[in-house]
Amino acid sequence: MEKLTSVTQFNTIRGQITHHPMMTVLDQSQSCMVWSKPYLSELFIIFLKDIRCEDFKYGRTHYDYEGDTLLFISPGQIFGIESVEEKMIQPTGWVIAFHPDFIRGTHLGKTISSYPFFHYHSHEALHVSSFEKEMIVDNMQKISQELEGRIDKHSRMIVINAIELLLSYCTRFYDRQFITRENLNRDVLARFEHLLYEYFQSEKPQLIGTPTVSYCAEQLHFSANYFGDLIKKETGKTAQEYIKDKIIEISKERILDISQSISEIAYELGFKHPPHFTRLFKQKVGISPVEYRSISV
Repeated sequence: MEKLTSVTQFNTIRGQITHHPMMTVLDQSQSCMVWSKPYLSELFIIFLKDIRCEDFKYGRTHYDYEGDTLLFISPGQIFGIESVEEKMIQPTGWVIAFHPDFIRGTHLGKTISSYPFFHYHSHEALHVSSFEKEMIVDNMQKISQELEGRIDKHSRMIVINAIELLLSYCTRFYDRQFITRENLNRDVLARFEHLLYEYFQSEKPQLIGTPTVSYCAEQLHFSANYFGDLIKKETGKTAQEYIKDKIIEISKERILDISQSISEIAYELGFKHPPHFTRLFKQKVGISPVEYRSISV
């Protein structure tokens, strides 16, 4: 596996000129053929794929692109084209790549971690309409023109502002994707409900504690970021809030069984310390578990 450490290296692999040492925008129809292999990126990269691209690997996942798709890669992630034997392939679409130092100390440098799609899995990529693609390509072309022109003291901030605009569009497009996939999202929510039901019917709470968002996302084959965003869009609650509400719902039923102490119920639900359960219950219900039992039994 090769490390991708600089913009110059990224451009050289594709046979393209480097206009700025820390930032590039490429029309990949102008790139030369490249060897298919995985890379460990130290750059932020945004790929716009406009035709089928088989066996593209992102992290440990393979993804076949159909149509216009955006994929976001952040430093520390693996991407590339994998095949049994290395072969030459023609890159397609558009791509933006920039080193973290390019945005360091700027507003974008401080906020880029708030764009969760840089940490989504490949099968959670953004699929764009023709209109959305036009907006994205137009934005990329303007950045490219700025980089290819005479670089002055204003160039960096103009380019960074354009990247922020692009990321704002992508946030809007992801919101649209959550809406247009409403039926699929409801299926995920149903599977989430079933997962929590089975979890609390098993011995897992006593063995590994209360379920985390990361655990649930992994079981449902999502990244924690995408899963959290999906649940928030579908229910108005964070995934963590949803789990806590489910714990309270289950605990109310168990509190009615007076053969069990409140502490036993807390341990059964995965709490290592019963006072933590009591605190959560009182926060959500307004009264303690003991008080709830006294007025309900």
